[in-house]
Amino acid sequence: MIESSADLLLALHKLRLIDDDRYPRWWRSYGTWATLPEAILTQQTRWANVERSMENLLKLGLDGIDKIAAADRLTIARAIAPSGFCNQKAMRIAALARQTLDEFGDFDNFALKVDREWLLSRKGIGRESADSILCYGCKRAVMVVDSYTARLLGALGREFDEYDEIQRWLTFGVENEFDRVAKALRLDLELTYAYFHGLIVEFSKAQKRGETDISRLTQRSNLKL
Repeated sequence: MIESSADLLLALHKLRLIDDDRYPRWWRSYGTWATLPEAILTQQTRWANVERSMENLLKLGLDGIDKIAAADRLTIARAIAPSGFCNQKAMRIAALARQTLDEFGDFDNFALKVDREWLLSRKGIGRESADSILCYGCKRAVMVVDSYTARLLGALGREFDEYDEIQRWLTFGVENEFDRVAKALRLDLELTYAYFHGLIVEFSKAQKRGETDISRLTQRSNLKL
């Protein structure tokens, strides 16, 4: 029986869902400027399309916040066409890049000083996007919640009405039992949340492909650590 988010995390961990080269950070651009455009690009599209869009930006030499901020919006839109809604996303990516430079000077200072409220006040940045930037870009102890998370918890018999309710449940269990979690994972809290969200996404994708299921997850949760 999965009674807490710590139980869920450790059950997912036992399934070895994340390749060694991506463990434990999962998000490939973890700790870099690229998480800013990626957090916008990933909205309403598949990750494969985000990767194609980022490859296109890099081929054009748009390999930093300063380059993105100075680029023509139409150029950005053409490059990110694989991610859909390219004009809207291009406008929002360019605006976020300019505002980051205007208020923080560079990405490193942004990563140290930005807060959730500032991100949520940017056009096109909702709670999931803001938390993704904080978790994966800024290396903060922030748990990202997405549609995969809500569906997985629903399948496990836990229904929540709001994003923040899910986030509170996830963080409470992990932090309340962090000694047990840390002993199993050997990660600090920041990387634990990055890894946890990655596990949920990878489990959900595997379930769609028919490679795993909820019963396997609940059976694994009873294994002795």
